[in-house]
Amino acid sequence: METLTIAVDARGVARITMTRPEVFNAFNELMISELGQAVQHAQADPAVRVLVLAGAGKAFSAGADIEWMRRAAAASQEANLADARRFAEMLQRLAACPKPTVARIQGLALGGGVGLACACDIALASRETKFAVSEARFGILPAVIGPYLVNAVGLRQARRLALTASRISADEALQIGLLQQVVDTPDDLDLALDAWVGELLACGPGAQAEIKALMAQLEVGPVTSEVRELTAQTIARVRSGDEAREGFAAFVGKRPAAWVPGKN
Repeated sequence: METLTIAVDARGVARITMTRPEVFNAFNELMISELGQAVQHAQADPAVRVLVLAGAGKAFSAGADIEWMRRAAAASQEANLADARRFAEMLQRLAACPKPTVARIQGLALGGGVGLACACDIALASRETKFAVSEARFGILPAVIGPYLVNAVGLRQARRLALTASRISADEALQIGLLQQVVDTPDDLDLALDAWVGELLACGPGAQAEIKALMAQLEVGPVTSEVRELTAQTIARVRSGDEAREGFAAFVGKRPAAWVPGKN
């Protein structure tokens, strides 16, 4: 691929790295296409257990490439719609991936870069990182990333970030729920990442896929009879499966550090 590298280690961790450091990993049409392909390939690979999204160089991602935005501004509404749909499809593919996803963030996450972080299950950053939902500064809005931003930080915080386009610190991003961990320096990120990956690998991959599928159907609000039935049907089906039996049996003896399907 031209804008990404993909490496899968012996543990089954697929690291997808954006490699346009000269533009702070701003994404264009090609990177959007390649990100979608990379997630799809990792999802289909039975050896992959966890996806890590990272950016090469000093920044995670500065969001949309300004040259891409200029081309879009000069295009027809029909072309803009097709372009936006491709971006929306890529983000949804990342968010809906049945395997756990982790964003490793340093330096800057702006605009769509914030959207990428919000579409991942877990996001961690170094303390010097700055975040901004910056689209309004360019006379546009965070439309495609909006649902993922709202899901991550809530409606009022999302609205505040979008209306002001102001930069916030990693500590504030942690406070409002955009991040799950902040570490002191970029050099500390991989150590923290390994700890999160270890926790994820210790759990059943089938259970993790079921968790993501179920939670995608839940909303904050009343627990209706339909929701109760959905949850009852889900646990009844999963609890009687092979992975659950392996998981229960693992607690009889010493539980292994990593879950290997069919061997636990």
